[in-house]
Amino acid sequence: MVLYNTYTNRKEEFIPFEDGKVKFYMCGPTVYDFIHLGNARAFIVFDVLRRFLRYLGYKVTYVQNITDIDDRIIERALKEGVDTREVTAKYTEAFMEDIDALGIERADFHPKATEHVGEIISQIQKLLEKRMAYQVEGDVFYDVAKFKDYGGLSGKKIEDLLSGARVKVDDKKHNPLDFALWKGQKPGEPAWDSPWGPGRPGWHIECSAMSMKYLGESFDIHAGGIDLIFPHHENEIAQSEGITQKKFVKYWLHNGFLEIEGAKMAKSLGNYRTVRQVLKDYPGAVIRMFFLQKHYRSPIDFTVEGMQAAESASNRLKIFFQNLSSRLENILDANSVIEESESDLYRTLAHYRTELIAAMHDDLNSPVALAHLFDFVRESNKLLNKERITQSEEKILLFAKKTLVEFNTFLGLLNLKEHNAPLLMNEIIQILINVRSDLRAKKEWALADKIRMDLQAIGVVLEDKSGQTVWRFE
Repeated sequence: MVLYNTYTNRKEEFIPFEDGKVKFYMCGPTVYDFIHLGNARAFIVFDVLRRFLRYLGYKVTYVQNITDIDDRIIERALKEGVDTREVTAKYTEAFMEDIDALGIERADFHPKATEHVGEIISQIQKLLEKRMAYQVEGDVFYDVAKFKDYGGLSGKKIEDLLSGARVKVDDKKHNPLDFALWKGQKPGEPAWDSPWGPGRPGWHIECSAMSMKYLGESFDIHAGGIDLIFPHHENEIAQSEGITQKKFVKYWLHNGFLEIEGAKMAKSLGNYRTVRQVLKDYPGAVIRMFFLQKHYRSPIDFTVEGMQAAESASNRLKIFFQNLSSRLENILDANSVIEESESDLYRTLAHYRTELIAAMHDDLNSPVALAHLFDFVRESNKLLNKERITQSEEKILLFAKKTLVEFNTFLGLLNLKEHNAPLLMNEIIQILINVRSDLRAKKEWALADKIRMDLQAIGVVLEDKSGQTVWRFE
């Protein structure tokens, strides 16, 4: 597998520090509001990467932090007249609900910054001991000039950054680029005791402390949105490697920007979209399909037309799986052995399976993978739509279903619990079909039609083909 490493600006073969194991850190939300679509893109694409690595046989330890102390959280608490803990509890719960709705598997660890203040203080003390940080009154700052590789991730030069274009002026700093490791308490702010007086951690040191606690001083993958490259991820490297004198992260991965109808998403433009707003119009599977139709490193434009296309693709996949499951329900044992077939169709499906997996190996090329997925669906439908099929063709259909389930382990585009109707439901539907057939044989058309229409009202469509009635979900 190859991944595009932002640090080296090229694709590299993925070789973890430890054979068979992957240590993976993902920047999580700052819980002062509902997550927006830009957040959703990052969480979805790196959920797919985590799943695919696991599919390849790696044991993956996945950590996604919760930033639950921050200037924006304090501002929201003051605005609402509540404690910061009330704000963070509300939006942490909302975050979990939203990622569940998007089919995103929860991380192995969701550490919260406020629960790791001890580790943060310990790291700051080490930086002070190494003279890579300095104290000014109740604040502690990282001394950027002491880290010779500063700018290595972002490609920014210190002399250019010193212009101050993106750096907030602070008279306490030795250098405008220096950043806060510890912020002394201001009136009305939450605070923790420290050797430098009451205060709270800086944003960047929170991620260093939490990632190293759960993954060690060096780990394999650190991911996030492209907007986090500078200063957040740049500063993480500086402080982490300043502490350990070791390589902090082997592969830095970043997803591209999101636009809304061709414009940058911003509340001031009135085009700001939270995940739960969009979930009112589209299921999570459709949002997931939308983002995977574009390569994760490319910018993406959220449009109504784009979402409608994603919805159409998602429905096509869902209906195909439903019809396939229905057709196979009473034909073959789910554990039947699938033997390789000499048929052209089997070879074609096997080819698309190979190509889809190869695309995922190539820096998680999900749009190419999806193209092969729908080629696979198109070819499978040729057999699925036949009125009568042979036993060897039944096994090809079983191969198609098992392959689709295999793809879903990493793409996550189908809710298999939803689409695999319980056996009892299948039996009840079949009983109704049999009753309807008896009524039609007795020419009791009105009651037979009522059964068909009542089933359709709950999403079960009956189709009469050559004297046989088959059913599918609408």
